[in-house]
Amino acid sequence: MINNARRFELLIFDWDGTLMDSAAAIVDSIQRACEDIGLAAPGDRAARQIIGLGLVQALQTLLPDLPDNDYPRLVERYRHHYLGRDTELPLFAGVESGIRNLHASGFTLAVATGKSRLGLQRALDASGLGPWFAATRCADETHSKPHPAMVLELIGELDADPVRTLVIGDTSHDLLMASNAGVASLGVTYGAHEADDLHPHAPIALLESFAEVHAWLSTNA
Repeated sequence: MINNARRFELLIFDWDGTLMDSAAAIVDSIQRACEDIGLAAPGDRAARQIIGLGLVQALQTLLPDLPDNDYPRLVERYRHHYLGRDTELPLFAGVESGIRNLHASGFTLAVATGKSRLGLQRALDASGLGPWFAATRCADETHSKPHPAMVLELIGELDADPVRTLVIGDTSHDLLMASNAGVASLGVTYGAHEADDLHPHAPIALLESFAEVHAWLSTNA
């Protein structure tokens, strides 16, 4: 039973860059995909800025002048490079035990991600974290971040109180999604975006490792 004295009951985690150390692989896959279709590879920071969005939206944001019929080719090449290694990407230190502990402590856990449903399922299966999440939402089955739909749909499915819902993410897209949904957020600085990108969206705190996330939640949530 959830402790009614708790500040939060539903914890909604982003995946890439928050639970899984995948930002570098995503950036590299974007750069290789661009080169495959004859485009100059974007710089690391530019590629990191679109992490968290749904894949097509991310590529359209990164390369807005690309002809529409080139995006499917770019998506295919990105998936070719990323899916060759996605099951080998590690969780951040402390995530496996931390998620299990948060679940055992009575928090309801969920995921809101820019990944596709197939991509998230591959990641959940490879990491073994699937059993601890009560519900998940992906960018190919609802509106992509920073639209509030993922958060609002998870709140509705899990019959949660928005006031006691917390989004945890590493990008401005995560924190803006939380703000758009009217819920609190917690930012992490070890993923795709830097602290300066996260500050404007008023997270409750900015934390530098998943160990700090787990400690903060255990003490403050």
